Amino acid sequence: MTNSTMAAPSVNARAGRIVETIASNASALRCAVSTGESGERRIDLGANVPGGLEAGRLLGEVCMGGLGTVAITSSSGLEKWPLGVVVHSSNPVIACLGSQYAGWTITEEASGFFALGSGPARALSRVEELYKELGYVDHHDAGALVIEGDNAPPSSVAQSVATACGIAPSKLTVLYAPTGSLAGTVQIASRVLEVALHKAHALHFPLDHIVDGYGVAPIAPPIPDFVKAMGRTNDAIIYGGRIQLFVRGTDEAARKLADALPSSTSSAYGKPFAETFAEVNGDFYKIDAMLFSPALVTVSNLDSGASFHAGKLAPDIVDASFR
Repeated sequence: MTNSTMAAPSVNARAGRIVETIASNASALRCAVSTGESGERRIDLGANVPGGLEAGRLLGEVCMGGLGTVAITSSSGLEKWPLGVVVHSSNPVIACLGSQYAGWTITEEASGFFALGSGPARALSRVEELYKELGYVDHHDAGALVIEGDNAPPSSVAQSVATACGIAPSKLTVLYAPTGSLAGTVQIASRVLEVALHKAHALHFPLDHIVDGYGVAPIAPPIPDFVKAMGRTNDAIIYGGRIQLFVRGTDEAARKLADALPSSTSSAYGKPFAETFAEVNGDFYKIDAMLFSPALVTVSNLDSGASFHAGKLAPDIVDASFR
């Protein structure tokens, strides 16, 4: 359930304003806007165009459904990699789990298309079981879907996505950028708070006790090789990310959450992600899910004023990954 009795804002309405900013400034952002056969709008932020850090920053805010801010910082916390993102949301459960999380598996057998969809369109389709727990429903006549990849989905897939969302294909915008692009690496770093929320959910911490959240992560240097790019962007969060959650409840629960959240609690912790990925022969699902979380965690209890810290940054592993 959500953490407020107030009417929940529409992530698609809020994100839509950012999408329009990207579309109307596509040339300046070095992005490309096109229309698919089903009438869907496609925005390429880094596949066949240069894109850039600003395009990735805006894409990160689209992913969060307009309920979070993403800012570029020169104080990531890592001496050799100071360039990073600062992420904040006063609606972290909806922003991160209700929109940003890449939880929508989108496939089409005929074309062989497969992708994990993220962004506010998920809250229109509500095809994931997660939404039953969140208790969040979005109603809007337009939607935005974000794909981490080299290509937009075929128009037949866009048609299916629009149908699932209850909107016309012409009201669907698909935004995409590869992992190893400038925009891609920024939008992935912007998930530093989201992975903390996802792990908190996996640890069965009450989501309605999470009130506010902040995160910082270095921006990984882009690299064309997909596996290396995936490794770098994961390492940016696993070994270089830090977050602070503001929660309500008992100190015992807050301390327990802080102790369990850092990536160092995972048995897979301790080496660059690309090495871990190679050890499981490229089977992502064989990796301990508890690894996917920030390196350094602070949990502050609003009911008592106490804060609890756990984890640590691992700059040596980030160095090994980013070089």
